[in-house]
Amino acid sequence: MKQVAFTMHLKPGNEVEYQRRHDEIWPELSAALTDAGVRDYSIFLDHQSGTLFAVQRQTDDNTADDLPMHPVVQRWWAYMADLMDTNPDNSPVTMPLEQVFYHE
Repeated sequence: MKQVAFTMHLKPGNEVEYQRRHDEIWPELSAALTDAGVRDYSIFLDHQSGTLFAVQRQTDDNTADDLPMHPVVQRWWAYMADLMDTNPDNSPVTMPLEQVFYHE
């Protein structure tokens, strides 16, 4: 398994709604993530800055790079676009993070 981490940004005042939408994540989105080899996907929020920190484990044979083309992912991005910083295609603006330390 490999770990992937990145940040996103939540627009001010949307913390509760962001949490609510993720508490009610669509089953078909969860299935698409699982089918693509995404495991242990967590998102953390820094309330002060609005920074979302995401980390996921991916299987060695994952197809996560294909997820942006999946229709349910595109619908989710459109659903979430009013809450966070997005690109023109509604995908979240992300900043990949480099792992500099790991302790098991």
